[in-house]
Amino acid sequence: MCSLVLAIVLPPIVSPEISSVRPSSTARIFIESPRPGHVYRARGELAEVPVRLRLVGGRIVPFTSTKLVPNTGHIHVYLDGALVQMTTTLRRHVAMLPGHHTLRVEFVAVDHAPFNPDVQDTVSFVVKPGGA
Repeated sequence: MCSLVLAIVLPPIVSPEISSVRPSSTARIFIESPRPGHVYRARGELAEVPVRLRLVGGRIVPFTSTKLVPNTGHIHVYLDGALVQMTTTLRRHVAMLPGHHTLRVEFVAVDHAPFNPDVQDTVSFVVKPGGA
C-alpha cells in the first residue's frame, strides 16, 4: 500500500510534468515563525525551530487527488531548497544544524504540484551552535 501511495504522490514532486494549465488560487500563506533574521540556539547538535504558518483563503485537506480545486491543497516545507515536510498542519518543528537558513513554505494543489502563480512565503534566519 505504501508503494502505491508513493507511486502516486512522489512523481509530481520529484519530477513535475506540470501542464501549462494549472489552477490558480486566491489563497495566501504567511510564515509567522521563524521571523526574518531571528537567531536560534541549537541544543546539542540540532535546533528544533518552531514553524508557525497562517493560511488565508485556503483549505488544507489530508488527501491527494487529480481533481483540482483552486483553494484546496497541502503545505510543503522546504529548508535551504530541500523538501523536508509535506503537512496538513500550520504548526510544526523543523530540526536543523547551525548555520544560515532559508525556509520556504508553499501551499500546493491536492496533486502536490504548485498553483499558478505559486502560493508561497520565504524567510531567512540563523541557528547558532549551542553553548556548553
